[in-house]
Amino acid sequence: MTRNNTTGAIELARYVDGWAPDPVETVDVVPRERLTQLARTLDSDEARLADGIVPILGHWTAFQDWPASSELGLDGHPAEGHFYPPIPDRRRMFAGSTVTSHGHLRVDVPTVRRSSVESVTPKRGGTGEMLFVVVRHEFEQAGKLCRTEQQQIVYRSDSGGPTRTFERATTQVEPSADSTWATTRSIPTTALFRYSALTANAHRIHYDAPYATEVEGYPGLVVHGPLLATLMADLVGQAWGDSRVGEFSFRLKHPLFAHDLFVVEGVSAEDGRSASLSVTGSVATAATARAVRR
Repeated sequence: MTRNNTTGAIELARYVDGWAPDPVETVDVVPRERLTQLARTLDSDEARLADGIVPILGHWTAFQDWPASSELGLDGHPAEGHFYPPIPDRRRMFAGSTVTSHGHLRVDVPTVRRSSVESVTPKRGGTGEMLFVVVRHEFEQAGKLCRTEQQQIVYRSDSGGPTRTFERATTQVEPSADSTWATTRSIPTTALFRYSALTANAHRIHYDAPYATEVEGYPGLVVHGPLLATLMADLVGQAWGDSRVGEFSFRLKHPLFAHDLFVVEGVSAEDGRSASLSVTGSVATAATARAVRR
C-alpha cells in the first residue's frame, strides 16, 4: 500500500498513520437476473446481455455488503467498514474509478474478488481537508484474472451539511456539435430507489427527500454517481459492444438531482480506439469518462 503525505493535510494524516487493513477475499456470482433488472431500471437494451458477458461496470450489482439496519449510520452508510479509515465524523464520497478488462467476466459463474487498499493520500483543498483512499479489486474466474478496478473514495471529517451550495439543472441541454453519440436523460425518483436497492446503497440522499434537503442541504434527491458512470458506460457499450470495452475510467465532478435534465454524450477518437464521454447538465459537467477499446 502506498501512503502519500501532502503538505498542509496534517490532521487527517495522523488518524491514518499506521492504518493498513488486511486484504479481503470474497466469492460471489454476477447474476444475469440482476443485470436485467439494472437494464430495465435505466431503460437500457437488455438484449445486450444475451452473450453472457458482464458489462464493464456490471459487477457493481454483485459482491454487496448488507449490514444489519442497526449497523447503519445516520446517513444510511454502514457506520463501520473494513476499508473505512479511522477518522472522526467520517463522511464518504465516491470520486471515481478505473476498470480494466483482462478477459471476459461472465454472468452466473463463481467469481473470486480480492480487495485491498492501494494508497492513502491526505490533501487540503478549497473546502478543507480530504483523505483519498484507493481500493483495488481483482476479479478472477476459474483461476484467471478477468477484471480489475481501482475505486477512489474521498473522506472528510465533517458532521455538517454540504460545504457548498448546488443549483438544479432544470433547463434543456443540447448535445455538443462534435458528439459521436448522445442521448438526453432525466432520472425519476423511482429509478433512484431501484438503483439503490440493486447496488445495496442505503445512502439516504438518494431516496429520503427530507433528509437530503433538510439535513444535508441539497436541493433535491441526489442521482448516484455510479449511476451516471453506468449511463456513460452503456453509451459506449452500445456503440462498440460490451465485450469490446477494454478500459473505462470516470471522475465524478458535480451532483445532479432527480428529474434534472442532462445529456450523456461521447466523442470517438479518429481511429475508433478510444472515446471521451461526459454527463452534462445546464449548470455544470457532472461526470467525465474515458473508454479504451479492446
